[in-house]
Parts: sequence; C-alpha cells; structure tokens
Amino acid sequence: MNARVLVAYATVHGATKEIAEAVAATLREQGLTADLQQLREVRSLEGYGAVVLGAPQYMFRWHKDAPAFLRRFQKQIGAGLPLAVFTGGPFGETKESGWQDVRRILDKELAAFAWLKPAAVEVFGGRFDPAHLRFPYSLIPALKHMPPSDLRDWEAIRAWASGLAGKFWPQEAQAGA
Repeated sequence: MNARVLVAYATVHGATKEIAEAVAATLREQGLTADLQQLREVRSLEGYGAVVLGAPQYMFRWHKDAPAFLRRFQKQIGAGLPLAVFTGGPFGETKESGWQDVRRILDKELAAFAWLKPAAVEVFGGRFDPAHLRFPYSLIPALKHMPPSDLRDWEAIRAWASGLAGKFWPQEAQAGA
C-alpha cells in the first residue's frame, strides 16, 4: 500500500477548496501523506497510492476540470489507482429532491467514463453568496436576490474522509482489524 494520497480539486469561489483542505487534513490525521492540488495543475499521478477528486456543480453541470482530469489520467485510474469523488452542489436547497438532483447529475457525469469504478462517491452541500456572482449568472434576478447560504456539513465531510483509507485499501483495513 502506498499511503500517499492526492486530493485534487476544482473551485470557483473557494468552497470546494475548503472541503478538499478538510479531506486532506483528515487523511493526514490518520497518518497518510495527503497532497492538495488544483485539478488543472496536476501533471502526474506517479507516486500516489490513491486520488480524491473534488469538483463543484454549477447550473446542472460538473466543473469542466473534473472530466478533463479523468480523461487525462484514464490510464492510471483505469489500471486500478483507487479514486474517490466528491461534489459540492446544493447551496440553498434543503429539500431531499434537490440533493437527489445533484447526485443524479454527478452519476450521469461519471457514467460517461465506463472504465471508472470509484471507491467512494459523495455529495456535500455547497456555499453560495450572491455578492460573488459572475457573468452570466449575475444577470439572473432570482440568483441575485437569494440569501447567502452554506450547507457544508464539516462533521460529515471529516467522517467521509476518515473512511477513505478502508475503501482505498480494504485488504490492509481487514488485516489491521
């Protein structure tokens, strides 16, 4: 087992980066080496025993850097490099249907990669601040008038991250039990 994990993320306003930082910190607390890097800056997966990929959803689409990363590193990940995926999505939606919609979109995006078999997939709440809307979203009155919100559940994020080693390397987890 190579206990070095890459936590790679895409972000627009920093919310997904903060989730990735919490995931990396949790992995480090478990004695793993966790490197944090933006998806578009990753040049190699050499030396990593697993990867955590985090990217937000905006307007019913997964951040473009996530599928580009999967295409770029298909050979390594498809050959068995363990991968976990998270997305930040719901930010003002507390109804279960809104969370299900985000998961459905993520599942559809992941299904485009038939070779991909993630060890774990999770949807976390997102953060929204209408003061930071960029064009063209800044032109949508309904978005401009929404209140700020932050649905990230830090306990759930840390709990998910703390279970990743056992999902990445189940044989070692069983041997240690």
